[in-house]
Amino acid sequence: MSLRDDLARAIADARDRAVASGTLTLQPDASLPPIGIERPAKPEHGDLASNVAMQLAPAARSAPMRIAEALVAAFEPPPSIAGVSVAAPGFLNFRVDPVWMASQVGPILAAGTDFGRNTASEPRRINVEFVSANPTGPLHVGNARGAFVGDVLSRVLSAVGHDVVREYYFNDFGAQVINLGLSVLARRRGDDLPDDGYRGAYVEDLADAMPDELVAEASASPDEAGRIVGAWATERVRAGIEASLERLGVRFDVWKEESSLHDGGWVSRSVDQLRASGHVYEADGATWFRSTDFGDDKDRVIFRSNGLPTYFASDIGYVTEKLSRGFDELIYIWGADHHGTVARVRNAARAMGHDPDAVRMLLIAWVRFVRDGAEIPMSKRSGEFITLDDVLDEVGVDAARWFFSSRAFSTGIDFDLELAKTQSNENPVYYVQYAHARASSILRHAADADLRPDPTRTGELLAHPAEQALVRHLLEFPDALATAAERRETHEVPRYCYELASAFSAFYRDCKVLSEDADLSRARLALVDATRSVLVNGLDLLGIAAPESM
Repeated sequence: MSLRDDLARAIADARDRAVASGTLTLQPDASLPPIGIERPAKPEHGDLASNVAMQLAPAARSAPMRIAEALVAAFEPPPSIAGVSVAAPGFLNFRVDPVWMASQVGPILAAGTDFGRNTASEPRRINVEFVSANPTGPLHVGNARGAFVGDVLSRVLSAVGHDVVREYYFNDFGAQVINLGLSVLARRRGDDLPDDGYRGAYVEDLADAMPDELVAEASASPDEAGRIVGAWATERVRAGIEASLERLGVRFDVWKEESSLHDGGWVSRSVDQLRASGHVYEADGATWFRSTDFGDDKDRVIFRSNGLPTYFASDIGYVTEKLSRGFDELIYIWGADHHGTVARVRNAARAMGHDPDAVRMLLIAWVRFVRDGAEIPMSKRSGEFITLDDVLDEVGVDAARWFFSSRAFSTGIDFDLELAKTQSNENPVYYVQYAHARASSILRHAADADLRPDPTRTGELLAHPAEQALVRHLLEFPDALATAAERRETHEVPRYCYELASAFSAFYRDCKVLSEDADLSRARLALVDATRSVLVNGLDLLGIAAPESM
């Protein structure tokens, strides 16, 4: 149990005691809000705070200050808490016992890589589908952002105890595949590209790599030429996408093709189910889903008047196919341009009897790639884009992972290439990695002097404000991880790592680790080792290396 969980439990017990004693009265039908614990805006107010009294005010029909005083009177502090006070308009402010806090260095070290993990109260089986770029060109930095978000989110969810399956969905079904095939074939023959064709060096490379027998097959079946060459080209592109993702350190458990949803009957069975329940109708030769029954602004086409399925048809079948595998939650990581698709897919899930809240879409904001202050426009069809491999070649995997993971997925990113390459404290990933390398160096030098970390007396010896601040940051790791998992976000983890590195730098500046006081040196070495361990945990969640030296 984390420090915040421990405190929340103590507050809940105080609330129950106050109710039992009659000093606090709650309405019989009142629902109890979750007890939130946060860091006060001003350090002088304490180490932790809770607004539970204000949250309870409607249920108690009493002033928050009066509720707070009743809670304090019934509060039995756990060993971690040294004091509690009330502040207007009803905050409970807590001070953590400094001896207890410093004594936690030993348990942190003992937990090792398990520290902060497996904290989910109700572990779920979760499918995370991400990247899923059409196999019509290499991954560029725009659609590759989903790779970073999806991978780190999957790592975070797994770390807290959820059973996570990572999935990539290939749109290998439809006009874009035919257009790619016709584009490659035109380049091979030296013809003009189709109006809606694909351009770029990769199309030239595909044309050069086409086997002669494939050219002959396409020439023998001109009506099917785009499909024949497109199927071959998308497999080549897919292999390149998989290689790029492997280089990035992103793995998938399932690779799913859109065509398999049609070939396997998932689309037709799902539409039949919707039709049987009255949610599908025919009009103007097309097949429609009554999405307006669920609040959508208009009904949605499933099959066009020419009989061809829309993307939405595949989406319906995909929801059913995924849920048939026993998942409690489906997470789709899509680009922001898919905003209009969210409601219709969730509505279809609801119409088929599924819980729409189990179908969650995370829309990834844009990435603006900037070089020397100028934005580089990107379009896969025009061939003007920066590929993921281009970025990895220039800045490396670690910097790319950090910069893509360090902002909320709903926030746009200006990717500053020059900053990502800088080896200085201005570069946040370098700053955090250097903190780990410094901790490792201190431990090596101590070992050479025959000094080993000893956490047995940290409680009595680590009283310096910089030591206390560093331990406090270490103890916040479980909460940072739990918050990231609960919010289905990733930027909490790099934020935490950066703040921990900052606290460690302040400790290193203010506290001499190796001194003539051997006991104090060993206690401080234990704190250094605990910091090193937690930095490893945090960087591992980001898929970033923790170098021993830099």
